Formats: sequence, structure tokens, C-alpha cells
Amino acid sequence: MSEAVPQGVAAAEDGSAPAPESVAGPAAVAVDSAAGVVPPMPLQPPVVPRAARSSRRVLRAVGRWAAAVIVFGGLGTGAAFGIGGMERTDVPGLATRDDGRWEYPRLALPALPAGAPRPFTEANEAEIHYADVRELLLPAPAGATADKKLTGGWVDVERYLSEYAPEERAALRISLRDYAVRHIAARGWTMPDGTTSRVYLLRFQSVAFALTYEAEEIGDGLTAGIPLAAAPSTELDEGWAEDDVVPNTLSKVYTEPKPYGPTQIRQAYVLAGDTLALIVQEKKGGAAAVPFHQTVMLQNQLLG
Repeated sequence: MSEAVPQGVAAAEDGSAPAPESVAGPAAVAVDSAAGVVPPMPLQPPVVPRAARSSRRVLRAVGRWAAAVIVFGGLGTGAAFGIGGMERTDVPGLATRDDGRWEYPRLALPALPAGAPRPFTEANEAEIHYADVRELLLPAPAGATADKKLTGGWVDVERYLSEYAPEERAALRISLRDYAVRHIAARGWTMPDGTTSRVYLLRFQSVAFALTYEAEEIGDGLTAGIPLAAAPSTELDEGWAEDDVVPNTLSKVYTEPKPYGPTQIRQAYVLAGDTLALIVQEKKGGAAAVPFHQTVMLQNQLLG
């Protein structure tokens, strides 16, 4: 491939490259009009087409941007790895504030009898809890003082009925007998801030009995059905998120509206197969929503 000849420089007749003298500067050859010698034109810089110049500028710009991207990309990756290796509380602006949740022990499902399936599995269409219901009770959180009467063991029907308004207990006693409650287990505790908690688990003979009892005595209204002794009126807890409910279970969460008495009550029912939970929290001046929702959610998980 022959070299391009600069503008103003003639090629030799035989196609070879011009002699060195022909590429000298303008002062290298004198004008001899008599000899008919025409001096060569002064050398000019090659004329680059406008399109080529534009292309080169674009390539240079792309190169600069590519270099910048590589540099900043490396810095960004390094920062990402740095943040990824840090604890959340070490990252400015991402520290988790104490929102009032309690510190519960690590939860674990109890062991089952040999060959017994978990509820809500294909092998357990009856949705029966084969585990000891006492082992399905939520444990007390750290710092709690245990209720000496509600220690996580069995309680009788009368102890459970004592949670409800006195005028309602006789009818409720009949319902518990008619709907064949087998066992009632309960645990209670008091936190350092004065919040008291009580959790009852009622196991029925079958899912059908549990469903019927829940529908008849609790209902689907805007209140908790049969009122508790310490909370004559209730309303739906608007702060409870239905997305937190474990699949195949039902949670109904209520709160005592203002004006309440010396203490405020929060209560919830969790229906899971053949077992119904009643969760009650009470505190002077107002029961906090966060630890209550946390308690309901964890008890729901143990049952589901």
C-alpha cells in the first residue's frame, strides 16, 4: 500500500517516492524561470476532513469519560465493600434506634411425638397441634418478672374466665364446655416499666370447635366481642399490619380507646388450627403498641 502524498508534492513519474530535495522547505530551491523550473509549493499541514476531526474529538471525549467511569466505579465499589463489611450501627445515619421492642429469647418449635406432623402441612389436614401446648407458649422476655400464678403450666377454666367481665363468665363457661376445650395453658410476666402480660392458649378437640367458638364469642365486628374485666370497651388496633399474620392463621388485635381508666388494655386473639390464643397487655397510663405487636407476632409464629 503506497503512502499518501502530501498536498503540493508531486510524485515521481515512475510512481516512486519523491526525492529528498523535493520535500525541502521553500528556501531550498531557487526560482529559475529561464530553465522552466517551477519551484515546489510550500508544504502545508495535511487537511483532515471535518468528519474525521469530529470523530477524533468524540473518541477523545469517550476515552476521558471511560477513564472517569473506571475511577469513580472503583471508588464506588470500594465504598460498597466497606459498608457491606460494617455493622449497621457503624454506618452513619443507619444506626437502629431503640423502638421499644423487648428482648425475647431465641424461639424454637418444640419436638413432636414420633411420626406426628406439624400443623398446616399436607400430612396434617386436620391442623392439629401434636406438640405439648405448654411448650407453644411464648417465653417471657429478658428483664421480666414471672407471674407466680401463670408460670407456663396448666390453668383451670375459672382462671381463664377471670379475665372477662363478671356478668359474662357464666355464659362463657357454658360455651367452653360446649365447644370442648381440652386444655388451657398460660404464662404471665411484668416488665420493669410496669407493663403486665398474660398469654393463654386454649386447645380444642378439633379445628371445627375452635372455629365455632371464635366465631360465636369473638366475632368479626369492630370490637373484641366479650369484654375483658379491665377493658369494658375496645376497638380495632389500626396500627396492626395484617401482613404480619402467619399464613393459615387468624389474628384479631384490639386496643382500649380513650378515655380509659388507670390502666390501658391491649388484647389480641390468634386462631391457629385447633388452638386459640388470648394475649393481654396492660399498663398504667397507656400500653405501648410496639412490644404488644411484637408479642402477638411471635406467639403467632409459634402456633403457625
